Amino acid sequence: MQRSSLWMWAVGIGGSLLLAGCAGGQRPAPSPIQPDSEAPLTAPQPIPVTGMNAMPVTGMASDWVPPLFISPEEEASYYVSRLADRRFVTSYGGYDNRRPFYIAAERLGEIGLPAIPLLFTRLNTADQYELALALYALQLATQDPQLMVRTSGEYIQLGVVLDPAYNADNIAIAQQWWQRHAMQLDR
Repeated sequence: MQRSSLWMWAVGIGGSLLLAGCAGGQRPAPSPIQPDSEAPLTAPQPIPVTGMNAMPVTGMASDWVPPLFISPEEEASYYVSRLADRRFVTSYGGYDNRRPFYIAAERLGEIGLPAIPLLFTRLNTADQYELALALYALQLATQDPQLMVRTSGEYIQLGVVLDPAYNADNIAIAQQWWQRHAMQLDR
């Protein structure tokens, strides 16, 4: 009888240790920037951003998207809210030729037509970094094929992009485009 209770005790302790060992290796809860369903991204090395003239990248962000967008407008709203975030940047190119990839601006350009009204509301921001990215995103978004059919191929063509020294000139170009084509956005 003694041997059987000792055996049960040993099995209970062994099982407890096994479960504790398995539980000890659990990953922490996912952060809002990286959902559990995505594999961890290799963090690119911070790079100097020469195209934004003295507006360095202060960190990196993964291209995380909340999973339940109902509409393109909702997705555009999310990315417009991330334009001012200097960490929401990654890089591309070879080791000796790294270049910044402005995630929010690029995604807004892909969204196209639904993003344009939201981007125009950001042209009054005092943040020169955000303004430069909003203008760049407008240049990309106004090249939406559905919109270009309506505008006879006209899109916002900025002279110099991603340079805050040209923000005022680029705002004037964007506003001229808006005056000519705002009506085509509602069709």
